[in-house]
Amino acid sequence: MRCICCILLCLVVPISTRAYPEVQFVDATATAGIAFRHVDGRSGEKFLIETLGSGALFFDFDADGYLDLYIVNATHIPPPVGEQSAQTHLPRNRLYRNNGNGTFTDITLKAGVGDTGYGVGCAAADVNNDGYPEIYVTNYGSNRLYQNNGDGTFTDVTQKAGVGDSRWGTSCAFLDYDLDGDVDLYVVNYMKFSIAENRWWETRGIRTYCSPTDGIAGSHFVSEPDVLYRNNGDGTFTDITQAAGISHRALGLAVAVGDYDNDGYPDLHIANDMEADLLYRNNGDGTFTEAADLTGTGYDENGIPGSGMGSAFGDYDNDGYLDLIVSNASSLPVLLYHNEKTQFFTDVSFASGIGAVTLPYFKWAVEFLDYNNDGLLDIFVANGHLQENIARFSDATYAQADLLFRNAHRDGRHHFADVSAEVGLTQLPKRVGRGAAFGDYDNDGDIDIFLNHSNQPATLLRNDGGNSNNWVTIHAIGTQSNASGLGTKITVACNMRLQAAPHGTLSIVKEVHSGSSYLSQNALRVHFGLGKYTQINVLELQWPSGLTEQFFDLKPNQILRIKEGSGIENVSAE
Repeated sequence: MRCICCILLCLVVPISTRAYPEVQFVDATATAGIAFRHVDGRSGEKFLIETLGSGALFFDFDADGYLDLYIVNATHIPPPVGEQSAQTHLPRNRLYRNNGNGTFTDITLKAGVGDTGYGVGCAAADVNNDGYPEIYVTNYGSNRLYQNNGDGTFTDVTQKAGVGDSRWGTSCAFLDYDLDGDVDLYVVNYMKFSIAENRWWETRGIRTYCSPTDGIAGSHFVSEPDVLYRNNGDGTFTDITQAAGISHRALGLAVAVGDYDNDGYPDLHIANDMEADLLYRNNGDGTFTEAADLTGTGYDENGIPGSGMGSAFGDYDNDGYLDLIVSNASSLPVLLYHNEKTQFFTDVSFASGIGAVTLPYFKWAVEFLDYNNDGLLDIFVANGHLQENIARFSDATYAQADLLFRNAHRDGRHHFADVSAEVGLTQLPKRVGRGAAFGDYDNDGDIDIFLNHSNQPATLLRNDGGNSNNWVTIHAIGTQSNASGLGTKITVACNMRLQAAPHGTLSIVKEVHSGSSYLSQNALRVHFGLGKYTQINVLELQWPSGLTEQFFDLKPNQILRIKEGSGIENVSAE
């Protein structure tokens, strides 16, 4: 039987762009019980580590069907060590358990995951395939791996696992790069940095943060190589970075995982600060080949390297191939690369409508999401300047509004319209954006957004109105594949010609993946907007193990928990 992707992709027609009921993003932070403020330890000395902010992740740590929230914090400078780090008054990472009623409870101390290091990024996946996801945290200093005990508590197993890299880690992601049934770990590193040897600039007599490339030749700021750990299947990992061909050294900030060439193996995009980005193509034999130059993803359309902050894979035109988006600093656009299906990408940033709009902003987290459930991936960008005193030197501001672009069609092409004001983002207080995580925390069928701001309170944005269109969410659980289902390719096809629906076939392909956004991780449950279609004709899962499963004639507006080889385990209706 031919893959449903192949059968239906050739039938895809543009989805109608008619107006849907208005969607609003509402600040639900206080009502949800989230009381978190990021602390970066700033003292006026302009330590470069103060600038990157921290991330967050949505995940279901207790397997109760509701998304919990883990938030990374930084701390004082210099970071506390030893007994000092155990003091309860220090800033720490936080774990919020979802109560199932739209609220959360802080269970950090009970759970044992309140790291007090200088935190940066995070990711989560089921490392030991026991049904409960672990948490990995990157730091300026030793990273942490927390093993989920399945009883609401975690154990720090960093030393035993061998993943306590002590360099300045940024983003991280779990993936099964060798398809052996357990998840491996990729860690992005930034630069060598010493508080004692910190450098800064003076602008008009005012101290400011210097560029990360300033002084590289003088050995003050030297970029660090990334790390790829192979899961040994016994609770330990092996550093196989060099053997796998991960050999480039760069100022890395973000990692996006996705099978861009549809060969069944996960590839890696690394967004680098003020250097060319990297695209590691998985060769399927345990090694990677760096292919940014070959694919056209290392530079923009003018051959200029960006200042990559965040990155994400997503199929925004529903052609079955993953496209790529990368955020950049101010005066540079958000870069949107269209996958041409020939091992090459085309920079369509300005042609798509997002390039010019994003130029003035200092951009960090970036992500594809279908905020209005119309079946097309939209784009969210979190913004905030690096220099808190930037207004003294330019027209820019430190705190900035975030952006949302709606995916539409114009003259047969996908075009993105700035709907930030329409959905209420510009009415919210401006913040200093950094990390962002995406997931349906209230299980109402639309994607919500959590924002971790730099040295400010965090914000939980509830999506009100996105579920006016139909949807389905798939929770893939591997058995022969890794338990988190990472790498599973899911196709949803609707081809009923209904009077209330656009005529033609809707076919959407998405993957279960860990890496995305900036320093953060989205929910591993895969969400599909279905517009006005009232029936899913075919749901197909292509598992990393090689097994393909199909399910027919399903109703939308439900969360489907599917176990590899066992079918649909349970249905959670809206």
